[in-house]
Amino acid sequence: QVQLVESGGGLVPSGGSLRLSCASSRIFFSFKDMGWYRLAPGKQRELVASIAYGGNIHYADSVNGRFTISRDTAKNMIFLDMNLLKPDDTATYLCYVNTASQPHWGHGTQVTVFS
Repeated sequence: QVQLVESGGGLVPSGGSLRLSCASSRIFFSFKDMGWYRLAPGKQRELVASIAYGGNIHYADSVNGRFTISRDTAKNMIFLDMNLLKPDDTATYLCYVNTASQPHWGHGTQVTVFS
């Protein structure tokens, strides 16, 4: 059973920064894409950032230019660097890895941005 564990969330003032980390219990030698979603009360689930197997990176318009996704394949980790945070970024952030057989999800880490 694959485990994805997020960390790095917290309470931060508007304009601040956070780095989210996602540690995987196994190496993914092949996958479709991996990245981060977020869930906020009253809002639809949003794909924040993703990395495709071929290396293409996608960002939601709402975070483009402020967030950066990266991965460390040697450590089986995915990162999300978040800068210029806004109250609208408040959400639970979940990492995922989408393989050919099934998607794998973490339990999420809470990010709260106050003004």
